Amino acid sequence: MLARLSIRDIVLIERLDIEFASGLAVLTGETGAGKSILLDAFALALGGRGDAGLVRHGAEQGQVTAVFDIPKGHPAAGILTENGLDDTGEMILRRVQLADGRTRAFINDQSISVQTLKAVGAALVEIHGQHDERALVDAATHRRLLDAFAGHEKDVAALEALWDIRRTANADLDEHRAAMESAAREADYLRHASDELKQLAPKDGEETALASRRTTMMQGEKIASDLREAQEAVGGNHSPVATLSAAVRRLERRGVNSPALVEPAVKAIDTAINALEEADQHLQAALAATDFDPAELERIEERLFALRAASRKYSTPVDGLAALAAKYAADVVLIDAGADQLKKLEAAAGEADKRYAAAAAKLSAARTKAAEKLNKAVNAELAPLKLERAKFMTQVETDEAAPGPQGFDRVEFWVQTNPGTKPGPLMKVASGGELSRFLLALKVVLSDRGSAPTLVFDEIDTGVGGAVADAIGGRLARLAGKVQVMAVTHAPQVAARADQHLLISKDALDKGKRVATRVNALAADHRREEIARMLAGAEITAEARAAAERLLRAAS
Repeated sequence: MLARLSIRDIVLIERLDIEFASGLAVLTGETGAGKSILLDAFALALGGRGDAGLVRHGAEQGQVTAVFDIPKGHPAAGILTENGLDDTGEMILRRVQLADGRTRAFINDQSISVQTLKAVGAALVEIHGQHDERALVDAATHRRLLDAFAGHEKDVAALEALWDIRRTANADLDEHRAAMESAAREADYLRHASDELKQLAPKDGEETALASRRTTMMQGEKIASDLREAQEAVGGNHSPVATLSAAVRRLERRGVNSPALVEPAVKAIDTAINALEEADQHLQAALAATDFDPAELERIEERLFALRAASRKYSTPVDGLAALAAKYAADVVLIDAGADQLKKLEAAAGEADKRYAAAAAKLSAARTKAAEKLNKAVNAELAPLKLERAKFMTQVETDEAAPGPQGFDRVEFWVQTNPGTKPGPLMKVASGGELSRFLLALKVVLSDRGSAPTLVFDEIDTGVGGAVADAIGGRLARLAGKVQVMAVTHAPQVAARADQHLLISKDALDKGKRVATRVNALAADHRREEIARMLAGAEITAEARAAAERLLRAAS
């Protein structure tokens, strides 16, 4: 529900704050007082088209803020969540229009796109005017409104779930069928490639391991002769270890008589012998490492050749051959076993189609019945609105060849303004005044079902008076029992029904050099005076005041 509208530096408005009450609020005033400017500013806050011409002369920018109290679960809150915005229960829509034509949009002081602001605004407010294109005249909304009138929301949600199941089942079927067709076209090649790679049995990392082993073996073959020669010198028949050991023993026997002379030499020779023996051990280990079977080297080279040949043949790195083999094997399995899977998927898709079609047909039949009830209810509202010769019709066109998430019905509101004339779409057939009254009748019937929480009617009473204006006022009051209603009106019969009466006026400023629009909430006495002005014109008579009093009493 709209709590406050704040306007800054918009044409003819320097600063304006309007507090709105629940129920029916009417805005009245002389022609040219600025009612259209207020609605333009309000539309700007709701995501309407920006226009540099809206900025007050001399100002760099204009700003409009609309504050709403939103109940939990309202669609507008869902739009906030979808766009990553905070839902605080209070929703502040703000639009800044710069004098150079640029515009910025905010919700709860978070910058958003104008498209998001427009989506939120459409969920919060409907503006119905003689030339407004955002209200019920959009045929795209008619199916949703018919479903809201009939209480089909749960059926539609269930159908949307069946549509998703159907779409997924058919997508799985199409994907499997396309894979089978692709595999079948290359069946012979796939079988040959799968058998060849299966026989080759490549493994991940195999090429690197084989190449490393091959390098080690080839390098070992080159160094082995040098290792054997060194080992022969250190520990073989020509090793000095035996000679050195014998010398140490002789020195030790002689060293008993002169140890100081012998012991240092003995220790040094012992160290040399130990070093030679350690070197011999290392050389023997190295020789053992270089010892390999030449047949193993041949097998490694043949394996590497086979892997690299397969890599070139299939244009795949050697390390990718294992994955390619698995893919080809799976494709062969798909060819062999795909027919059975295809039958299962076809059965699942067929069942999903059947369930969706049955639910859609049931909902379509319910919509046709609901359309008749809606027609009857709306047509019952037309006579008091001076549309007694007109007829409202809900067209439900069913095309099973064009299914969608909400079924295969296209719903559009049609009217016939006079007997014998050709009926047609509401927007195309009804004139401005007729259109507003058709929409009012429709809104009264729909009540709070499928409606935004705030409705604005711009001069819906144009061209009517007396009993018709009173009927319009009565219906606006009825509607205001369910949702918040704001009406710009010139009809005293409508103004008398208001819960809140706002007077729009234009004041001269700076000794008449400029003017500004003002909005004042009228108390009881001033309200009677304004309604008397609406009845009498420029000169308010006692009779006009008395008539205004009678209207107010009748409406209370």
